Amino acid sequence: MTREGSLTLDRGLALLQAVADAGGEAATISELAVAIGASRAAVYRLLVPLSERGLVWRDGNKVRLGVGLLRLAGQVLPQLREAARPVLRELAEKVGATAHLSVAQGDQAQAVAVVEPTWTSFHVAYRVGTRHPLSAGAAGKAMTLRPGGEGWVTSSGELEAGASGVAAPVRGVPGLKASLGVVSLEPLDASVVGPAVVGAAQRLAEVLKQPE
Repeated sequence: MTREGSLTLDRGLALLQAVADAGGEAATISELAVAIGASRAAVYRLLVPLSERGLVWRDGNKVRLGVGLLRLAGQVLPQLREAARPVLRELAEKVGATAHLSVAQGDQAQAVAVVEPTWTSFHVAYRVGTRHPLSAGAAGKAMTLRPGGEGWVTSSGELEAGASGVAAPVRGVPGLKASLGVVSLEPLDASVVGPAVVGAAQRLAEVLKQPE
């Protein structure tokens, strides 16, 4: 790809992000021009291929995300789940607790991948698709954890009576707000489980950041 082509691609992606950042409101051409530091004419040119692929929808001076993004988004979770499974398997077997990967969906955390240990007598049955507020449970709280400190969050009985959880944020992956953790019906020794969870979260981040 030529340098000019690379710059065009970068601006196109920046434009798509600017449309997304508008949230539920449609962005205007002028607003988008300011957001990406380009002229209105340049924005109109960049919108053409994005519109043709259904990634944006333009109604006069208003621009919204297009339904073509749904097709792309539908492929994200399966690929994320596949990448996370080996890391979750290793963690579940090491700790002896159900391991899970959760991602932020608005103000909620959603479990997108779950692996149960094979050698325990009993364990938590944590379902893929389970949602709960980011403010409750280790998985949600870990996503809002600021850098520094121990690097993990613990919870007890917040989502299910008698269940304990430890989770850590998955950091450094652009566009991904997620956490990786374990949940158990028995008390978890955070001094042991915490570092294991943090290490697993870091390994997953490394996997997701690897170039194709």
